[in-house]
Amino acid sequence: KYPIFEKLNQQQLGFFWRPEEVSLQKDRNDWQELRPEQKHIFTSNLRYQTLLDSVQGRGPCLAFLPFCSLPELEGCILTWDFMESIHSRSYTYIIKNVYSNPADVFDKILTDKYITERAEAVTKTYDDLINSGQEWLLNNKGSTKELKRKLWRALVNVNILEGVRFYVSFACSFAFGELKLMEGSAKIISLIARDESQHLAVSQHIIKNYKNKENDKEMLEVIKEEEGNVIQMYKDAVEQEKRWAEYLFKDGSMIGLNDKLLHNYVEFIANKRMKAIGLEPLYDQPANQNPLPWTEHWLN
Repeated sequence: KYPIFEKLNQQQLGFFWRPEEVSLQKDRNDWQELRPEQKHIFTSNLRYQTLLDSVQGRGPCLAFLPFCSLPELEGCILTWDFMESIHSRSYTYIIKNVYSNPADVFDKILTDKYITERAEAVTKTYDDLINSGQEWLLNNKGSTKELKRKLWRALVNVNILEGVRFYVSFACSFAFGELKLMEGSAKIISLIARDESQHLAVSQHIIKNYKNKENDKEMLEVIKEEEGNVIQMYKDAVEQEKRWAEYLFKDGSMIGLNDKLLHNYVEFIANKRMKAIGLEPLYDQPANQNPLPWTEHWLN
């Protein structure tokens, strides 16, 4: 019924890769030469990416599959989940190969308030949908409209995660690559970014299809009622990403990148994502003028 999901599934499968294909020998040597502020930027992003891709390695299947009746969408979500698990393994591969003591990185993930604040914003809508969904499926308890509201919020939150939240971290990884530092890691992140653009497209098409589904009046009511909340979700995510950029660069910036540039970049990205799902852009940014144009060849 919806060929786009079969197409996106085939594209994801065609992109299959393994992190072990990329050598990190030079990265290990580069790491020893990085300045303390560069090490802080690199490690903080790695911790954040590890946590959120481990959530995404199970979230789509746990939250969305119980309500999926389309085989082409089911296959697409299964592949999406599987590719996210490769991403999570990729960060593990980087950590094991770059750091002499990987526990130093892993053990501090859940004690960093900047990471947990952002992660909780993502996991809350997943948890709400999963808990209400199980109650509805097992005991037939609860309103279908409220369940659809939680589904809608979770879908929008995933759209924001895939389309906005990862991009500050991506930009930092690519900045190292531009400086000919940590190039193996930058290559792995570029493969991850390529996959994430597919996952973003999946969530965008689900959202747009719901908006056009005239025979589901209940969902259309939910979408209308939730518009203000959705816009606020975007605002909150952008503000969190700006705070994250300030945290990353608290000890100093890198050549070609600083927190102010990242602030502009995250606004530019948020505008694009909002426009793609039929919302008015929030920020005063030129539509076709990427504040970090050098990121494009890493993303494409």
